[in-house]
Amino acid sequence: MRPLIVLLPMLMLVSACDRQSNAPSQAKATDHASETAAPSGMPTGVGLVEDFKGTPGPDTPFEGPDGKPVRLADFKGKPLLVNLWATWCAPCVVEMPTLDKLAAQSGDKLRVITVSMDMEGRRAVDPFFAKEGLKNLQPYLDKKNELMLALKADTLPVTLLYDADGKEVWRMIGEKDWASEDAAKLIAQAQ
Repeated sequence: MRPLIVLLPMLMLVSACDRQSNAPSQAKATDHASETAAPSGMPTGVGLVEDFKGTPGPDTPFEGPDGKPVRLADFKGKPLLVNLWATWCAPCVVEMPTLDKLAAQSGDKLRVITVSMDMEGRRAVDPFFAKEGLKNLQPYLDKKNELMLALKADTLPVTLLYDADGKEVWRMIGEKDWASEDAAKLIAQAQ
């Protein structure tokens, strides 16, 4: 009987992780679902959120590809798409190739950056980029999740669009095909 008692908590953890990565709401993130507010004021669910429209990006530093601190304000001057993700997040992993494709197609019209929330930093992210063959994105890091907190984001992936002045246009909670026509229409709102 004791082995079952020891295994039960482990099985519960594994099933919770599996449930989260295969949740129907995350799988249907391309839908523009209506949002509800959590008690803390953070949006929940999946879909397009415009609650923070017009808000400037926070001044919270995160790590650039060269290891130096960078802030969202450093990217002012052209529209910016910021994706918060992690290597352990199944929906994040699914959308990364579409973000890489978008970065290649955007040229000088749009800057696309992906900021990893992996606590292991480059040890987790660099091998992932190499394995996936991501050539048009650079690995930005936020090992302490400070940017995510400053943005009042409570789930991954979350992608935010900023206009050339650094003001938020919208955020997409959940997975999206960023190389799709629908995504192109959404991104056009920043121009």
